[in-house]
Amino acid sequence: MQPMLNIAVRAARSAGDLILRSTDAIGHLQVDQKGRNDYASEVDRKAEREIINIIRTAYPDHAILAEESGAHQGNEFVWVIDPLDGTTNFLHGFPQFAVSIALKHKGRLEVAVIYDPLRDELFTAKRGGGAMLNNRRIRVTKQSAMKGALIGTGFPFKTDRHLDAYVGMFKAMTTDSAGIRRAGSAALDLAYVAAGRLDGFWEIGLMEWDMAAGVLLIKEAGGVVTDFSFNDGYLQNGNLIAGNPKMHQVMYKLIEPHVTDSLR
Repeated sequence: MQPMLNIAVRAARSAGDLILRSTDAIGHLQVDQKGRNDYASEVDRKAEREIINIIRTAYPDHAILAEESGAHQGNEFVWVIDPLDGTTNFLHGFPQFAVSIALKHKGRLEVAVIYDPLRDELFTAKRGGGAMLNNRRIRVTKQSAMKGALIGTGFPFKTDRHLDAYVGMFKAMTTDSAGIRRAGSAALDLAYVAAGRLDGFWEIGLMEWDMAAGVLLIKEAGGVVTDFSFNDGYLQNGNLIAGNPKMHQVMYKLIEPHVTDSLR
């Protein structure tokens, strides 16, 4: 998988360079509203085309699942692409956004790249090969209790459907923790769990391209990822709990009482 990881890195860096070149012209960008509190800019689309062109040049038969252009048919290899995770942050000049690229083979995550172009931080992983930040190995934290833990999350901002359940989870988490952080880029939040900057993370209603790369990073960094039913259906249902093995258990026990039937 190393050649495919190399292509993912090349694509992520190229898209990141394009995004950086656009930061001085944010006020002039064309922005479309895809749904409630859900936006896409011309930079998202240009970055996605750049990524797809690089991947398709190297692997013309591979399938693609991309946030802006959807599914592109191909063989059993599927590239899962979020060209600009944290678009709202980007459009406001808030410095927390990233490029996220993952590769699945027959449904199994094999390669992951998350690139933060502002900080020039490149998070990479391949199945069985560990997780890296700028070519240095990273590991999840050893935190074992909520007291003193720093937890990441994302609000269910696109719909109010699960807001009450989320508020219950948030209250349970914040009571004893050192703090809750909502920075606005799930891809970077998951990368930070893998790198030990966050002790855990949970969110409701993510899309596959938001989390695919981050999931593999966390697993290769020694962490655990499940959905709210303690299963591996997170890529399908969008509900995710992640952390080191002990923190994951602690978080699950706090979250589970607030999980409604529609979240299982």
